[in-house]
Amino acid sequence: MSGTTTAAALRRRAAGAGANRWVVLVVLCVSLLLVAVDATVLHVAVPAVTEDLKPGGIELLWIVDVYPLVCASLLILFGTLGDRVGRRRVLLLGYALFGVASGLAALADNAQVLIVARALLGVGGAMIMPATLSILRQVFPDRRERALAIGIWSAVAAVGAAVGPLLGGFLLEHFWWGSVFLVNIPLMLVSLPVGRLLLPESKGDGEGPWDVVGALMAAVGLFGVVLGVKRLGGGESVGSLLTVLPLVVGGALLVAFVRRQRRRKHPLVDLGMFARPAFSTAVGCIVLAMLALVGLELIAAQYLQLVLGLSPLETGLRLVPLTFAAMAAGLAGARMLRRFGPRRMVCFGFCLTAFAVVLLTALGRTDDCALMLTGFVLLGFGLETTLFGAYESMLSEAPQDQAGGAAAIGETSYQLGAGIGIALLGTVMNAAYAPGLSGVPGVPESASSAAGHSLGEAYEVAAQLGGAAGVALRHAARDAFVHGLHVTLLVSAGLLLLGAVMALRLPRVMQCEGEGAGAVELPAPRDAAESRVSV
Repeated sequence: MSGTTTAAALRRRAAGAGANRWVVLVVLCVSLLLVAVDATVLHVAVPAVTEDLKPGGIELLWIVDVYPLVCASLLILFGTLGDRVGRRRVLLLGYALFGVASGLAALADNAQVLIVARALLGVGGAMIMPATLSILRQVFPDRRERALAIGIWSAVAAVGAAVGPLLGGFLLEHFWWGSVFLVNIPLMLVSLPVGRLLLPESKGDGEGPWDVVGALMAAVGLFGVVLGVKRLGGGESVGSLLTVLPLVVGGALLVAFVRRQRRRKHPLVDLGMFARPAFSTAVGCIVLAMLALVGLELIAAQYLQLVLGLSPLETGLRLVPLTFAAMAAGLAGARMLRRFGPRRMVCFGFCLTAFAVVLLTALGRTDDCALMLTGFVLLGFGLETTLFGAYESMLSEAPQDQAGGAAAIGETSYQLGAGIGIALLGTVMNAAYAPGLSGVPGVPESASSAAGHSLGEAYEVAAQLGGAAGVALRHAARDAFVHGLHVTLLVSAGLLLLGAVMALRLPRVMQCEGEGAGAVELPAPRDAAESRVSV
């Protein structure tokens, strides 16, 4: 046996002390599945929540948005805290909080309580998400095995995003809306003791005090930026004070956070990681991939329902092939990474996704199921290939004692890319859509202006007008939306090709030799008494 192989085997034995690493992976995937499902499960329950709790417009917006907003804001805080106090400890506390918040949300009798419960779910999600990746980095020190583990992990994330609406729809058919939260509790009751028993504890070097002020600056800064981006994505004016102020304050705090970290002897986040081309490039690729994906998914759902007239369930089923293709790419990712290397793999993923997006520009006012199926399958496979290669490269480039911070940076990039994608592609869509509604015969200018806000609003205005003018406005709005869809797809293709160029900075080959140099030596397997140490 070669020296490298022997070293890899020793690292595997050290990392898996007290637990089989593949069992650990199952526990981590269940954690991720729960968080991913909860991010989307509420979408189908919004009408039932609105009917029961009767929230105001702003309250309803916060019910939907507060979970991802809080989660994205606190990822760096809890990711770096896990590096200091123990990643397993933070993960298990996240489990407990997630379960308590789920019960509070299920039993909420007014909008304010539900908003608070959703915010607490976001805190729990922020504790769970970076911990899963950082523990995975620890228990799979061998890069080949870690690539396979990340592939399974990312496939589970794709499943969770797709299962959320389907699970929510099933529960709403048989129970009340609170059941979409109540289902989390038995999973948490199982995950907490199993995770405490099986997951190994790990932390960074622990040098210097934890930068509490820096952590709060990062949290508030990210909250402001994400809030501002979400308001832009929701169609708010760029000049609105409630949009500009969070962006300016959040951006200023993040700049101050970066300057503070550069001055500190023991920074909260080692910004030197960004000096590594593979790390910074991988983060940029994650942002671009999510920017394209989320905006396209939002517009695709509108196209399927408002242009083709499909029901919400039929719309969800049309998007299922995209999810299965993403799962396949995740499971095949480790083999592709070994064979082609990060550079070619991520570049191929971007190019395949861009091709799929251009292919979908052939969609029109009539349903072309075969074209849509082909485009969605290629889109799902290409995007997951990109995200897999980028996440694996980012995590492998990060020092083991900074695994929590690196995972938090990756997850924050994911959330920011999603928010920016909705804002940017939504703006492009509106700019291409609105001009098509001016000068429709028989339609007053005020009606055309109102119809230019969205296709759904155009249909409402057309119904109010009635007669030939209403029919003309409806047809014009549908044609304008399809035109806007094509323009948005082409802009997305350009961004994806930009990502392919960016990916050329990634390493050509998957470097596995000498990886143990930076590995943290873990203690020998604990006995039964030691394994019962309190969290």
